[in-house]
Amino acid sequence: MGPLKALRGDRGQLAVEFTGMMPVVLGTIALLWQTALVGYTFSLAGNAADAGARAGAVSGAGACQAAATEAVPGAWTAGAACGEGGDLYTATVRMNTPVLFPGFDVPIEITGHAAVASEEADTP
Repeated sequence: MGPLKALRGDRGQLAVEFTGMMPVVLGTIALLWQTALVGYTFSLAGNAADAGARAGAVSGAGACQAAATEAVPGAWTAGAACGEGGDLYTATVRMNTPVLFPGFDVPIEITGHAAVASEEADTP
């Protein structure tokens, strides 16, 4: 087997293809994971706003903020704004977007908003 025939073989081709495709595969996995984290953060913000609005409609602003922050897992940071507007008690929860893992946030806010009929209405 001459030196030219050895150069034309396909030995090592799998290693070259694997090395070339690995960044693409890892980038795709990271992009999918980031998309899942953003979606989960939207879900958490909405659920926390619902919990805060329900608690606020019954017990007031202090209970609203406590319930909203308790509904968020510890790795996420959230701020709640509660208030009453007419017959509805509203809660807005703002959360920062995590990047690749919770706790490492970028200053892009995700907002959840909820309103519940106020139970502190005038009784006859």
